[in-house]
Amino acid sequence: MIALTLAEVAELAPGRLEAAPWAEQVTGLETDSRRIAEGDLFVAVGGGADFVKHAFARGAAAALAPDDLFRALAALAGRVRDLSSARFVAITGSMGKTSTKDILAAICAPQRRTVAAERSYNAEIGVPLTIARVEPDTEICILELAMRGFGQIAELCAFSRPDVGVITNIGPVHLAQVGDLAGVARAKGELVAALPAGGTAIVPVGFPVERDDLEVVRPGEDVTLVSFDPPVLATSIGSVEVDFTARHLAANALTAFAVARVLGLELPGRLRVEFSAWRNEELPLPGGGILVNDAWNANPVSMRAALAHLVELAAGRRTIAVLGEMAELGAYSDAGHREVGAAVGELPVDELIAIGPQASAYGGRHVSSVDEAVALLEELVRPGDCVLVKGSRAMGLERVAEALTAVNA
Repeated sequence: MIALTLAEVAELAPGRLEAAPWAEQVTGLETDSRRIAEGDLFVAVGGGADFVKHAFARGAAAALAPDDLFRALAALAGRVRDLSSARFVAITGSMGKTSTKDILAAICAPQRRTVAAERSYNAEIGVPLTIARVEPDTEICILELAMRGFGQIAELCAFSRPDVGVITNIGPVHLAQVGDLAGVARAKGELVAALPAGGTAIVPVGFPVERDDLEVVRPGEDVTLVSFDPPVLATSIGSVEVDFTARHLAANALTAFAVARVLGLELPGRLRVEFSAWRNEELPLPGGGILVNDAWNANPVSMRAALAHLVELAAGRRTIAVLGEMAELGAYSDAGHREVGAAVGELPVDELIAIGPQASAYGGRHVSSVDEAVALLEELVRPGDCVLVKGSRAMGLERVAEALTAVNA
C-alpha cells in the first residue's frame, strides 16, 4: 500500500487507534488478523477488536476500532487513491463481472504492474481492501463493484474514482431491491455517471450513455466476436488461444479485450486465466467425467447459459444438473424459476436435482436441502458423468461440489 502516516489515519478514520511503539506509518490494510503482514493497519470489523493482540503479534503497525467502519475504510482507500497515479478500472454488471475481471487481470499482469480484486471483493469492505494493495509503482488497478440497490455503486465510486467504467450486461438480478430491468440499468449506470470527463465507458450495445464528454466503447459493436472454436477465440481486434471452453465466457473475454485496448495493452497469443473459486470451475470426475462447479450465484440467464455449456461439454456423456433456488428476483421470482424449468426441458439434461421450495419449478427430482442432494448424488453419479452445480449464493451449493470431489479424490 502507498504508506499513510498514523496522523493521517487518525484524521481520516475517527475511532480508537492503537499503534506499535516503533510505528510512524502503515503500509497495508487488513480486516482479517490472519492476513496481517508487518506494517499493516488492522481495522476491526464487528468483533474484530478481540483479535487486536493477534494482529500486533503478526507485526501490525497499528490497530483501529473505527467509529464508522464503512466511512473509515472509504476514507483510507480514498487517500490511497489520491496518491496513486495508476489507471483505475471498475467493473460491474448483472453477470460475468468477476470472470471479466479475472480475464482482464490475466491480460494486464504480464504487461503492467497490476492490482486486481480478489475473489468477489466488491462491496464496502472489499473495494477498500483492493485499493489498499496499490503501491507507488502500481500502473493498473482493477476493481469489481457490487450492486444491491440504488446508490451503492455511486458510494463506491465516490472514493475509488475509476477512470474506466465497465458494465458487462444488464439482467434480472437484485430485482427485489431495484424493481425491474430499468432499475438494474439505472443502478449500474451510476458507474457511468461517476466517470471523470475524458474517461471511458465500456457498456453493452443499446445501453444509453447521455454524456458527451466520455469515450464510449460497446463490445459486440466496436469490438466484435468473430468465432469461438475452443481453444481459439477470434475477435475483430485479434485472436487468442484461451484455456476455457464455456461460450458464455467468450462474451466476458470480448469485454476484457475491449478494456485492454483502451488501456493500450496487447492481446497475448495465449491466455491462461485463474478464475475465482466456484465460478466455471471444471474438475475431473471418475471415468472421464467432469464437474462444473458454478456455485457462486445464479439468475435465469446465467442458469440457461450454464446448462447449455454442460450439454456441450458433455458431448454425448450423461448429464446431471444440480440446481438451487435463485434469490433476490423480487416479483419476477416465480416467472424466473419457471424460465429455468423451461430451459431444462429444452436441453438434453439426463438428470436434474432441484434444491429448495421454488426450485420445484425446474422439474426433475426435488429435495429440500443440500444434504439430501448429496445423498441422492451418491446413488445417481456414474463414471463418465458430467455434473453441473449452480444456484444462489445463499444455498451454499459449493458443499455439493466439495462432496463430489472428496468422494472421487
